[in-house]
Amino acid sequence: MNKKQHVTIHDIARRLNVSASTVSRALQNHPRISEATKDSVKKVAAELNYQPNVVASALRRGSSKTVGVIVPRINRNFFSNVIGGMEALLTSAGYHLIICQTHEKVENEVAAVQTLINARVDAVLLSISMETIHNDHLNLLTEKGIRLFHFDRVPTGTENGSVVIDDHLAAYISVKHLLEQGYRKILHVSGMDHINIYRNRKEGYLQAMHEAGMDVPPSWILQEPLVQEGGEEAFRKGMLMKKKAEAFFCSGDFVALGILQAAKREGISIPGDLGVTGFANEPFTAFLEPSLTTVDQHGELMGRRVSEMFLRCEQEENHQGQCEQVVLNPELIIRNSSRLIT
Repeated sequence: MNKKQHVTIHDIARRLNVSASTVSRALQNHPRISEATKDSVKKVAAELNYQPNVVASALRRGSSKTVGVIVPRINRNFFSNVIGGMEALLTSAGYHLIICQTHEKVENEVAAVQTLINARVDAVLLSISMETIHNDHLNLLTEKGIRLFHFDRVPTGTENGSVVIDDHLAAYISVKHLLEQGYRKILHVSGMDHINIYRNRKEGYLQAMHEAGMDVPPSWILQEPLVQEGGEEAFRKGMLMKKKAEAFFCSGDFVALGILQAAKREGISIPGDLGVTGFANEPFTAFLEPSLTTVDQHGELMGRRVSEMFLRCEQEENHQGQCEQVVLNPELIIRNSSRLIT
């Protein structure tokens, strides 16, 4: 037999000239099967390197015991922490994870949803891509009876359960901190407005600025890709203004890194001439020179909470938890990129 072929109970049955049902019962140690037959079946199963189809067995019991996870990028520390939190809880509950990443492309998200439907997962835990505007592909999950829960980035209008941090508050306290350090012309490097977290961060920024009596013209809000190159472009625009930017509140750490690098090339002192804050608390932020002030989003806790939500729904008959909305408190990590006053 070709060793690359998947061995089934039918292969064992043919070798022993017994029925497949006898093999199945023997492997399950059924009391009606003799010890001699059980021993023969187990011996041949070992010789053929038989591996039981765990998913098929679970499906016969009404559950695949698998959960699909869709994230924009696995190589972001925040998302890897979220997955770690999910894994810690779901693995101990007997579930396996199937992890997909979209690379911020909606077409990849659509493909991932279809893959998970085909895999017969029990639920999907999702953070939408930057390009995701419409939810038609997500409605397929509901139509197939697959539960859907969101974390971090939540599509507009969804009634599914979700776990997020208070992005409005996170932005508000970040900008308040910059104002308290004496910065006044604070520019905001924003993400896409159709994504809930970036919309909420912009609103938190505006609230803090308005409370400080600052008018915020549209030119102070820069919608750039939240990568290093986007930060370099935001820095260029901020320095070309008639009155140069005094600080940047960024919706991501990588875009803040781009600003720091551009400022260093131009000989601009941080935090003396320019304050910078980021968002996500990526590991590199503590080791930059100067170290980067940022927001900790508590990724591991978020992963645990959305997993708990799913597990509660599995246990509850009415599944009310599937519509639960959980908001976690953020934490501002103050470091040297914004600290003028000690």
